[in-house]
Amino acid sequence: MVPQRVSLLTIGAYDLPVLRKFYQTLGWEETDISSDQFAVFKTAGVLLSLYPIAELAKDTGIEFTHSPESFHGVTYSINVDQQEQVDTTIETIRSAGAKILREPTDVFWGGRIAYFADPENNLWEVAWNPTAIFDERGAMIAF
Repeated sequence: MVPQRVSLLTIGAYDLPVLRKFYQTLGWEETDISSDQFAVFKTAGVLLSLYPIAELAKDTGIEFTHSPESFHGVTYSINVDQQEQVDTTIETIRSAGAKILREPTDVFWGGRIAYFADPENNLWEVAWNPTAIFDERGAMIAF
């Protein structure tokens, strides 16, 4: 059986110092294992790693042909506790230099969402879900 968990998400960074600085500007805390070659940030449920894209491609044995401008086919989500936090979180993210793709909007399923792109066009959603349940660490366990 494969353990049903996600422990680490790695974003391939085209410019590691710029991407690292962006997440630091959001106020995110790095772990002690970060180095000049990669960054690892603490989150409520998993670790978020930034690793040079060329090295990531080499590690996986694939040829990487995308550019920072292309859609990477993945979105990440920051779920907040209260509806109004979508708006305040997006304002903080905007002031950190992110490109806002969708302003905060109420959605058909009863929540509120917004989207932004980090400096390398990794897409993030900020969402409030009125039925979400979080554990004591802040990790989402149901929605």
